[in-house]
Amino acid sequence: MGTYLITGANRGIGQEYCRQLQARGDRAIAICRKPSAELTALGIQVIAGIDVTQDADVARLQSELRGVAIDVLINNAAIIENVSLASLDFDSIRRQFEINAIGPLRVTKALLGNLAAGAKVALMTSRMGSIDDNTSGGSYGYRMSKVALCMAGKSLSHDLKPQGIAVAILHPGLVQTRMTGFSGITTETAVTGLLARIDLLTLGNTGTFWHSNGEVLPW
Repeated sequence: MGTYLITGANRGIGQEYCRQLQARGDRAIAICRKPSAELTALGIQVIAGIDVTQDADVARLQSELRGVAIDVLINNAAIIENVSLASLDFDSIRRQFEINAIGPLRVTKALLGNLAAGAKVALMTSRMGSIDDNTSGGSYGYRMSKVALCMAGKSLSHDLKPQGIAVAILHPGLVQTRMTGFSGITTETAVTGLLARIDLLTLGNTGTFWHSNGEVLPW
């Protein structure tokens, strides 16, 4: 049994991670700002009131987890806000950077003491963070923040490799969540694929940018 910590666990992909991990006998620790009724009903450990953009909240998380060994840290918390060239909203762009790119790095740094050799870090990014795959433009805040997260993941894969910690950079696919307007594949299908990628993560393939279906994505 492994211990998995999942941020942004109150709904969508994060909640499905918790459900599937619990079902297969792993320990899931759910991190969120406010737990949903569905998350609470799982009966797993929930640490609420954690905003990944706030140093004080992440410091409290670090304190509450002192002495807890984490096998897999899944940085899942994220937002998407549509920002077009015609209606540039720089506050929105900053907000998406804070949550989507800086938040995962803040959480990972804070919990390094909980990660021993053989542990894994998963960053939930997006194909929209692929520069080569951008054929439609737009979505400035989301695209830019996810590119930044991909770069953070690549740097982490190099910096953490000497400590025996592997890093996965993951795209779930277009998934039926509130964030996407409930278009695409089910959260169950996406998370099944994502967990397969995490299970197969090693120091030999650390820093790879994967689709949940196993496809290696272009940068």
